[in-house]
Amino acid sequence: MTASPPVTLQSIALWFPDDEVTVAGLPELDQLPVAQREHALSLGIDTVRIGIGASESDMAYGAATELLRAAGIDPTQLDALLLVQGRVPQYLLASEATRLQHRLGANQAFTTGVGDLGCVSISAAFALASALLRGDSHCQNVLVVAAAKTPTRARYRSPMTLLGDGAAAVLLTTSGTGRYELVDQIVRSDGKYADLFRIDYRNVREADWTEECTDEPTYSFRLAVESRKRFTDINAALLGRSGVEHDRVGTFLMQNLSAGAFAFWQEALDVTIDPVCRANLARFGHLGSVDVALNLERAAASQRPGEYAVLMNSSPVAAWSSALLRRLPDSTGDGE
Repeated sequence: MTASPPVTLQSIALWFPDDEVTVAGLPELDQLPVAQREHALSLGIDTVRIGIGASESDMAYGAATELLRAAGIDPTQLDALLLVQGRVPQYLLASEATRLQHRLGANQAFTTGVGDLGCVSISAAFALASALLRGDSHCQNVLVVAAAKTPTRARYRSPMTLLGDGAAAVLLTTSGTGRYELVDQIVRSDGKYADLFRIDYRNVREADWTEECTDEPTYSFRLAVESRKRFTDINAALLGRSGVEHDRVGTFLMQNLSAGAFAFWQEALDVTIDPVCRANLARFGHLGSVDVALNLERAAASQRPGEYAVLMNSSPVAAWSSALLRRLPDSTGDGE
């Protein structure tokens, strides 16, 4: 039986709006109760980018075109295009994924959207990309694109984080070169928390949309306890089935929620979260699915060829994923 070729993250491109604001200068914070305002200012987020007049589709296009330009790839050479869908599409019934396909000119690419797992949607996209690359002999590359734009007028998501805008594109191939080899990945979910966070849009005008946590004690305590168990089990299974000892992992990365979340996970899992995550949190805030691509790209410069990294990702819907990656000796381009 022929072994499956290794899947690699050949290159990663990032795109951010030019407009940057300090968190302390956000007018919405003045409207919050004192306790919430103090919490928003204590998250470890200094600035966020704001995509004024730009849709998620615009930002996704920016990241995708930057990657294709840097990699020297014509859009017609793409075999597959996976759009990590945002939580609030521009239109119902319309196709965000094929809109991006048309703008790029990727007319030969199998195209679809991947979503519904919040931040973990990009992990699901990596799983689908890997399946395409390993299972379809005609598929040599897959472009995964994710964009994050605040879905409401408020950037503070109580009691969790503060949102910024931005996008990322990741090219997965079986070339054996690039940033990382995607050695293995595990994705899990639990529908008990399917609507723990939600936006009621059917009976509310858009200007009044709010992100609601339906049960803050469940999020802060019950889900935190379950997430600790989930990551403990997932990481053990991930490393075990790849034959990699825990002490051979040089880098642990995860999505960017708050400085307090990093401290919690370091203690709960007995790992050190790479400092690049805190730096990106401070500069960009929480970017949904974009976080893990941003952190992977920014951590690459300090990693040695052959070094393993574990990339953890979670969502309050709830879903969890961990990926085992190996740094490759060849690099292609730099981030923003």
